[in-house]
Parts: sequence; C-alpha cells; structure tokens
Amino acid sequence: MKKYRFKINNLDCANCAKKLEDTLNNNSKMKNVVVNFVASKISYESDSIDLDRLNELIKKVEPDCFASTGDVKENKEYHVWILVLSLIIGIIGLYIKLPFKLNLVFLLGAYILLLYRPFMNAIKLLKNSKTINENALIFISCVGAFLIGEKLEGIMVVALYTLGKILEEKAINNTRRSIKGLMDIKQDYANLKDNNKIKEIEVEEIKKGDILVVKKGERIPVDGTIVLGTTRLDTSMLTGESEYERVKVGSKVLSGSINLDDVIEMKATKLYDDSTVAKILELVEEASDKKANTETVVARMSKIYTPSVLILAILVTFILPIAMDITFSESLYRGLTFLVISCPCAIAISVPLSYFTGIGVASKNGILIKGSNYLDLLGHVNKLIFDKTGTLTTGSFRVTDIKIYDDNYKEEEIIELLVKGESFSNHPIAKSIMKLSKTKYDTSDVKNYKEIDGEGISYQIGNKKIKVGTSKLCNCDKNASLHLNINGKHVASISIDDGIKENVVDTINKLKDMKIRTYMFTGDRKEVALEIGNKIGIDVIKYEMLPTDKYKAYGLIDKGNSTTAFIGDGVNDAPVLKRADIGISMGGVGSNSAIEASDVVFMTDDLSKMITSINISKYTNMIIMQNLIFAISVKIIILLLSVYGLASMWFAVFADTGVTVLTILNTLRIMHKFKK
Repeated sequence: MKKYRFKINNLDCANCAKKLEDTLNNNSKMKNVVVNFVASKISYESDSIDLDRLNELIKKVEPDCFASTGDVKENKEYHVWILVLSLIIGIIGLYIKLPFKLNLVFLLGAYILLLYRPFMNAIKLLKNSKTINENALIFISCVGAFLIGEKLEGIMVVALYTLGKILEEKAINNTRRSIKGLMDIKQDYANLKDNNKIKEIEVEEIKKGDILVVKKGERIPVDGTIVLGTTRLDTSMLTGESEYERVKVGSKVLSGSINLDDVIEMKATKLYDDSTVAKILELVEEASDKKANTETVVARMSKIYTPSVLILAILVTFILPIAMDITFSESLYRGLTFLVISCPCAIAISVPLSYFTGIGVASKNGILIKGSNYLDLLGHVNKLIFDKTGTLTTGSFRVTDIKIYDDNYKEEEIIELLVKGESFSNHPIAKSIMKLSKTKYDTSDVKNYKEIDGEGISYQIGNKKIKVGTSKLCNCDKNASLHLNINGKHVASISIDDGIKENVVDTINKLKDMKIRTYMFTGDRKEVALEIGNKIGIDVIKYEMLPTDKYKAYGLIDKGNSTTAFIGDGVNDAPVLKRADIGISMGGVGSNSAIEASDVVFMTDDLSKMITSINISKYTNMIIMQNLIFAISVKIIILLLSVYGLASMWFAVFADTGVTVLTILNTLRIMHKFKK
C-alpha cells in the first residue's frame, strides 16, 4: 500500500479529529489512519483512496474540513466582530425598552448571529453522517434556555462559548507556530552556480554535483562539501549545541546549518529528500503519529465520556422533578447545562499537544524522538545499558605527559624503553605508547617479556630489569596512568588520556541519583573493560561480548516491570537497539543508519543529552497529568453542582472552552522550561 500524508484544514476540535480518525479507520480501503490535530496533518495507507476521494470521505464526517497538499488559507475562524455585534444587539433587546416588540426582534437577531455557525455545522454533520457534535449540543442548550425564559443566560452561554473558541483557536495556532519555529531549519531556495551565473532554484531541484553558493545568513540547503571559502556554521538547530563550527575547503557540511560569516561555495552530495534536514523534519513530523499508551487510554475515555454525559442529561431532566422538589423547567435547565459540558475537547487535546510539544522541544535540544510512545517511556527508564566504544569512550588512548624523576635518563631514552617493551602487547594503552615515536626500534634485545594480569608488563633490556604498569607494580606513590620502574627504582610516570568522553562521569552520577541502574556491554578485554567501567562508575560491567552475546544478555536484564534502554552507536549494535524498550544511538548527525536503527537519536556525542531527554519526558508526563486531573476534576465538579442547581450554564462553558484554553497554556510551559 502507498502511504499518503496531507495537510488537513479547518479542523478546530480535538474530539472531532478523533471521530474523523475512527471513521476513516473503519474504511476497509484505508489502513493506519492518523489524524494529527496538533500538527494539522492526516496520514494513511491505501491503494485506491487519493486526495479527491479522501476529501469526499472527510466531508461526510466534518463538512467544513478538507485535505490539501500544502498550506491554504483557512476560512473557519471565529470572527470577533460578530461576537461584539451580537452582544450589542442582545443588550439592546434585553435592557432598552423598544416599541412594536422590537426587543424580541433584537434578541432573536443576537441569537441568530451567535448560533448561525453552530447550527449550520450541526445540520451539515447530521445530514452527511447522521451524528451530532458539540455544535448541535450548544444550539439545543441555548434554544432551550430561550424557551424556558432564560434569555440572558442563553445569549451569554453562546457568547462565552464563542469567546472561548476564539481564544482556543488563538492558543492552538500560536502553539503550532511556536513548535514549527523550533524546527524551522529548511532553506526554501538555493543559489545554483551555472556557468559563472547565479540563479535561484527550489531546494527540491538540486542535483548531486551541483555547485551551490551559500551567502552569509543563509542555511545550507543540502548536505555537501565546501569547494571554496572558509566560514563558521551555526549547527545548533541540528545538534542543540551553541558552539560554532569552523569549516574550510574539503569540510563536510550538513543541511540546516546557518552560514555566519563569508560566502562559500559547496558541492551537493545528496538530494534534498536524502539530506539531513529532510530526514529530521520527516522524523519529527511523523513522531506524534505514534501514540503513547496515555493517548490511547484518553481517546477511549473520550469516546465514552460524551454519550455518558448525554444520557445523564436526559436522566437529570426527567428524574429530578420526581426525586427533588423542583419544576420540570428547572430540571430541563440543569439537563441543558449537562449538554454544554459534554464535549471532551480539553481532555482530548491536552495529551497529544503535550507530547507534540515535548518532541519539538527535544529536537531543539538535538534529541530526535521517533514517537510520543518513546517520549513517554524515557521518563520510566530504570535500567540503562551502554555500549562502551563510541558511547562512553572514544576508543583510543593518548599519552598526554611524561614526567621523569631520574636525571640519568632523557625523554628520548624513556620513550625508546617504553616502545620496545609495549611493542609485544596488544593492549590499547600499548598502542598509544607506540605512537610516541615514529622510529622502528630493534626489539631483539628485549628478553623475559611477561604480562602481569591487571597490573602491567615486565621485561629485560641488557642489564635493565624494567616494569611498566600500576603504582603497585612499580613501587611508587605518584598519581598517574602508568609508571616506569628500572632495576627497582621509580624512573618516570606517564599520564594517558583514557578516551573517556566529556560529561560521561557526571552523567552516570546523575543517572544514579535518578535511581537508574547502569550496565556496560563491550567486546573489549576484561582488564580494559573493568578499568574503564570502574573509573566511570558503571554498576554492572560485561566484557568480551560478541553482538549475539549482547542480544542474549539484554534479555536477562530486561525482566519484570523494568523499562530498559540501550544506548550505542547505532550501527554495530542494531540487534540490541531493535530489541530494547528504547534504542538510543549517539552522534547521529548525517547518519541514516543511526536514525533507522534506533527509537531515539542524539545528534551529537554528548552523553548528557540522556539526562535532558529523561527530564523532558518526566516534565511532559507531569504536564499531561496536571491537564487531565484539572480538566476531569472541573468537569465532574460542575456536573455535580449543576445537578443541585448550584452551577449555571456559564460554569459549564468554562468547563468546556475555558478549561481547554487553560490546558493549552499550561502545555506551553514545556516549551519555556527547556528553551535554549
């Protein structure tokens, strides 16, 4: 089946979006339909449903909505001037005495202006799909209030409802623009150099090998290589890092980076569809289509909520006069109040909007999360498995300093003695020693070479009995990575950069504070693995592992109710990344294999992004719970109060549109909390 993705226009209700999604999923010719209210997108798989046929199906459920290939001007906004005019006419009809029953005419005019749109929407929906929605309920409630003599109440209810919808639209649109701004990384055009002339083309028209000119302030349009000039690039929108990158001829550059300084020329190495920026935008756009458990539970609740409240409204209307000493008119008013509060929009929108915001904020921080289900799981991780090389370490050691404590030896002599002995070892540290000299020494004079497990090596050159290794082996109290002992005397100390990445130790300590148990999987030798793992502070260290060993070991760790994440380089550990509850790859800039293999991608090698991603997840889940508790509590409280006549329709309007606006505003806290 072919996958389609379109913009959906004039969809102003989260509950309506869910109803449309459910209806289309019941169509046998469509699969995996997702109506993303927050992103205003619809996606599905089909062999026969094209855009025209899709719009026919949409019209039957939501008459004013339609799908399109791109953005169009929407025509379904609530107009403030209609609201103001209606209130003026209504106030005149209510409070200014007029002749010839003009008061009633003015009142009816106010009602007609305010209820025209809800009425027309309700009629279209009833005609096309034989169902009713909140527009019909608001219309019935207001007309009912008018008929039982609550004329002011009816006007104010629909006026407040309209005002709430205006605020809701503004809040949703501002949120959409803000989230879109987080990922505003695409350059809409490119400057193509053709026979020494520059012409502007669409980025989709770029071909491999094209020479492109990038001016100061412009974004790199596609991935490529610099062929002329030097400059600095701002890659923060890709990586979340604020430090600028200096590039020159031969440097690889990624689409979405901003040229800060001089004009450069670059050769395109990828088409736009295959470029880094296209992959990132596609991933972020599709991420909110993958729903978390919380979303699916709330969606099921929303489907039950509306019919339940409608049934309660009928029961309240006809049972209260029997059970309580009130008139039928009073019970009808209370039943009508139930109708106003029966739309679950605040509940339906708060969850997907929060996840969408969380995913957008994470991308701004250089963290790509493939779905709201993974964003949700990140906050529940209690076991974290690390691949060693490429994740915790750079995979290479480097001598940084040699301190000599015996004046009888010069540095050249020390290096020669070290290189000769270490040439017999395969240890990574030995390889770093070998890099100290380009001279190929004759090692025929090295005798009695021995490796001392976990401590170092010993050997003899001429009359010199030499030991290289730990302070214990070399009988010294100096603080360094390695020591050199000759004939029982400490001669030199060697400082070695062990290759542990920056922020790793700090990150592990923070993970422990979060009560997350850490594991390290590596194919490296026991002594190297233990040395690195213990220095970092890993809880459990597993070594000399093949890829199949890692796969099996993961199964032994991920037991019970644990949520286990595996973090690796996204290439060699693909089987475990796929098996893990959450597969995380690091350093994914420009690496399609990393993006494809994992559920979460850190766009740089900075392991501290693990802490950031967990914090974003936990904060997003907290906001979701706040929104749900607030929305459900307010609705339940006002429903109970209305039964006893303590809550008017005005309260019901607040429980509907007012609560929706407040949950949207609360969700925006996610964006401000992690703003870079």
